[in-house]
Amino acid sequence: MKDYGISVLDQYQIEVYSTRRIRGAVLCDTDKGLFILKETHAPAGRLPVLAAVYKLLSENGFQMIDVPLENKEGEYVTQAEDGSRYMVKRWFQGRECDIRKESELLEGVRTLARLHEVMRLPKELCSPERSEKLSDEYDRHNRELRKVRAFVCKRSVKGDFEREFLKGYDQMYQWAQRTSDRLKESEYQKLYRKAQEENTVVHGDYNYHNLLSCAEGMAVTGFEHVHQDLQLVDLWYFLRKTLEKHRYDERLGYRMLRAYDSIIPLGREEREYLAIRLAYPEKFWKTANTYYHSNKALISSKSVEKLETAISQAEEKKRFLANIFAFQL
Repeated sequence: MKDYGISVLDQYQIEVYSTRRIRGAVLCDTDKGLFILKETHAPAGRLPVLAAVYKLLSENGFQMIDVPLENKEGEYVTQAEDGSRYMVKRWFQGRECDIRKESELLEGVRTLARLHEVMRLPKELCSPERSEKLSDEYDRHNRELRKVRAFVCKRSVKGDFEREFLKGYDQMYQWAQRTSDRLKESEYQKLYRKAQEENTVVHGDYNYHNLLSCAEGMAVTGFEHVHQDLQLVDLWYFLRKTLEKHRYDERLGYRMLRAYDSIIPLGREEREYLAIRLAYPEKFWKTANTYYHSNKALISSKSVEKLETAISQAEEKKRFLANIFAFQL
């Protein structure tokens, strides 16, 4: 980690008592409580949206969020001498959400639903630019999978990763193609248009790493990826990251969905969307795509392990989708 130096902190109206390094940041004990100093890569154009979301949440009673502190110039972002950009954000005494504890995962889902209830952008901040259509994204992923397969097949010497990829490719690609087809037949476009009309905003990186279990409740951090989208994207992402760790445990998945549904009801169209998103072999595609764009001589055992997990969980996922969503490809 870079040596942040005192110069950045000097640009804030706080008295720093002590600092210590934590993962990817510096924790600061100050006269105004705990803050973290962290480098940010958020595009400048996203900052007004980020500011609006923090303001909206604060006005609606959300105190357990990592609100940025304004510097002496009234800005959220401070530039260091080397050109790096930093944010100083409110922090909390707590620990990362324990993915092994169901109670904390369920509270994480309920917290997400409560956030979604109020995360709507003012019209003047709505961007005319739209994110890539999910159907186009899946078509692109499928092309990338075919490209990786062609590359691997041409390799004269195949290592563990290449052998594992070819072993699981046919099944995974079949799932990918069928999921893409189901998406195009679904009500996704209707849901997306509704999200556009309501100016809904997503957290953009809602996972257990960005949740802190504190004595006062669950704190939510890491809003830097906030943007306009269908809010079910956040729920799908949290479900996927959690269920992969729990080998698609049906009881846990059912209770997480029920926790969200108790605050924001999930209808047939919303459940179909979640099933389609979970069905797509995201982890297999992501691992293969990372391999394709990396140094092939330095493929880690972790990459092989991720690929093996994605393939081995296919039947568990199939059973989960059938029993929880009555969904079959």
